[in-house]
Amino acid sequence: MKTVKLFIFGIVLCTIVFVSCSQKRNDLVNSWKVTEIEAKTPHLDSVKNDILANGNLTFTKDGHVSGTLEMDINDGTYALTKKGKNLVIKDENGTPYPFESTITDDKVILDSKEMKLTLTKK
Repeated sequence: MKTVKLFIFGIVLCTIVFVSCSQKRNDLVNSWKVTEIEAKTPHLDSVKNDILANGNLTFTKDGHVSGTLEMDINDGTYALTKKGKNLVIKDENGTPYPFESTITDDKVILDSKEMKLTLTKK
């Protein structure tokens, strides 16, 4: 009997984790425009205006991302972890770019060692 209860508890816990992560993923799926940038390293000050003018990201349901930040991302992927609080974007070469993320229905904040980006829906 204990085994059955433990199994059911495990299923319920997995379902809760899956639903909370997929909700953040659903909120992220869209096209976003960079509207604010806070450079944390001196080299980013020089490209800040370019990122504000051209910065955008498009996230799809199947885990792909494309757009422009410091460089173009043509066929990248993304993964959300820690209940949507961490986002890792990988470019087409597989280079990871980790961010702490705050995701709402109309705003995404991505915070890394180099910069803090605020994106709004296009």
